[in-house]
Amino acid sequence: MPRPPLPRRVCCQLNALGFRPIGAAAAKADALRIGVDELEAIRLADIEGLYQDAAAERMGVSRQTYARILNRARMAVARSLVEQKMLFVGDAA
Repeated sequence: MPRPPLPRRVCCQLNALGFRPIGAAAAKADALRIGVDELEAIRLADIEGLYQDAAAERMGVSRQTYARILNRARMAVARSLVEQKMLFVGDAA
């Protein structure tokens, strides 16, 4: 049985529920979901330009955990853009 995840620090909440493609493809687009922690990992790495050690410390996780979170988030964002899928942000309901 896996360990329960530790709480992760995030600084901002997104005011939108997600993002979708524009045009005819938007009506029939599949959806992907990323967690708030994944959005925070992208923000720290790509907007603030922090190295993984510093970003992991800010989130309160190990560097390895941060790297996994960031990799999952970037994969979902890339698939959303390339495959024209909707991208929802938030924990799975």
